[in-house]
Amino acid sequence: MELIGDAAIRPMFSGTEVELLRTQTLSGLQIALSQPEPIAARIFQRTLYGQNPYGRSPNPASVKAATRADLVAFQRARLRPAGALLVVAGDVTLPEVRALALKTFRGWVGAPPTAPVFRAPPVRARTDLILVHRPGSVQSNIMVGNLTYLPNDPRTYSAAVTNQILGGGASSRLFLILRESKSWTYGAYSRYARRKGVGSFEARTEVRTEVTDSALRETLTQLRRIATEPVPTAELEAAKGSLTGSFPLTIESADQVAGAVANARLYGLAPDFVQTYRVRIGAVTAPQVLATARATIRPDAAAIVIVGDGSKIYESLKGIAPISIVDPEGNPLTPADLSPKVAALDLDLQALVPRRDSFSITLQGNSIGWQRGLLDKTSDGFRYTEDTHIGGFVDQKTVLEMDATGRMKSVTQSGKVQGKDAMVDVVYSGGRAKGTASTPDPQTQQIKQVTIDTVVVEGTIDDNAVQALLPALKWKAGAKWIINVLSAGQAEIKPWTLAVSGTESVTVGGKPVEAYRTELSGPPAPLTFWVSTTAPHLLLKIAIAGAPVDFIRVP
Repeated sequence: MELIGDAAIRPMFSGTEVELLRTQTLSGLQIALSQPEPIAARIFQRTLYGQNPYGRSPNPASVKAATRADLVAFQRARLRPAGALLVVAGDVTLPEVRALALKTFRGWVGAPPTAPVFRAPPVRARTDLILVHRPGSVQSNIMVGNLTYLPNDPRTYSAAVTNQILGGGASSRLFLILRESKSWTYGAYSRYARRKGVGSFEARTEVRTEVTDSALRETLTQLRRIATEPVPTAELEAAKGSLTGSFPLTIESADQVAGAVANARLYGLAPDFVQTYRVRIGAVTAPQVLATARATIRPDAAAIVIVGDGSKIYESLKGIAPISIVDPEGNPLTPADLSPKVAALDLDLQALVPRRDSFSITLQGNSIGWQRGLLDKTSDGFRYTEDTHIGGFVDQKTVLEMDATGRMKSVTQSGKVQGKDAMVDVVYSGGRAKGTASTPDPQTQQIKQVTIDTVVVEGTIDDNAVQALLPALKWKAGAKWIINVLSAGQAEIKPWTLAVSGTESVTVGGKPVEAYRTELSGPPAPLTFWVSTTAPHLLLKIAIAGAPVDFIRVP
């Protein structure tokens, strides 16, 4: 109690702690903004709630902009004792807790903060589909839902039973049909979110790209079915039994009891909500489930968010609902953006001078390996040699040959990945690429054998050439390149997009260096590059999407 009271009344907001938390938050955001599930959740909330606070999500700019003074001001304005709720659960008596509270919080004064006025969420009259184009995605994340009711609505109990039938677990309709019957997914679920103001309903799943439209249509079918067909008695009783049987497991510990009581009080639920929950669930009837589903699940006025490769799924989705296309950050796109026009790189060959690049590879700030790149001139072009060592995971050497104009000639790669032999041997000649590869599959991590014999159009580069050619690109704010890239390990040629998203300061050798922050989308794991804004445009840092791994330049 003393520690909690001190933190509530006299928080220090130490500058070093604020900066540490800022760094940790930015690192977490970097990972979240690269993964399809968090991307889908952010855009879904924004679509449902609009400019209401529930529609907002943190972004790197907002995290960087927050100052210690902002935190102090927020604490003083918002953390007040009047109107606050203190819940204590454990082997203690009310007189003991009261005495501790009076001692701990003595001198803490302040009227309740003024209730802010928030913008109302948008009212949806039709179903809208937001397609979040994530190039290279091999799966699609689907979310369907709508706004529902206030947190103390009496339909809370019938909604819990409705959800259990529809998507509450492995015996629910969505799970059994989409996974067990159709084999489209590893799981499909639904839930009601209780929030002060107005809550929401959502159904979600992740499916293979080629069945995206089928999975969405089936999900909508099941949402309509639960709201139009009376639930059979056996299914109703099984759902109620599951909820009443599992509820005691949610209030086993003192922490769980405190959380349940606090939520009930903060949301304005009945004083006996926790004590009578199982009885009220058991009393839910089939007509109540039907009425609740009809009022709270509205597939014909829903928000649908799908994160996937738009170039592969857009056409099949057009007949389901009106589509808006955005990128993972929510910026609008057009159908033409799904199949961008590829052009040969306009290289500044004078910038391809002999150089040596050295990087320290870190995992959450701890060194786990290194990478060294060496660009040399040859009698008829360039040779780029790259050695990568990540302890216990990767030990690999790559040799890339290019002619004097930057065209690909050959690439060889050898070494081990997760202890398994891996290799690439490809020759570019006469408008074709021929060779073999033995590399880990990004989905299964099993080594797969690949034979390459394909036409390559003018301007196609090898995926190992991207780093080698970075200094030769014509850098400027807002620059964007769409490149045809051959990935021998994946046995595919597809466009990769390299786009400057802004400028940031990067610390190299203890000194800040201004850099272009540049996003590379297209490879199985998207990358972020930081390239110095001044010539010779050196690569300063690399971050791998979805992993707390950084490559940091060593001077």
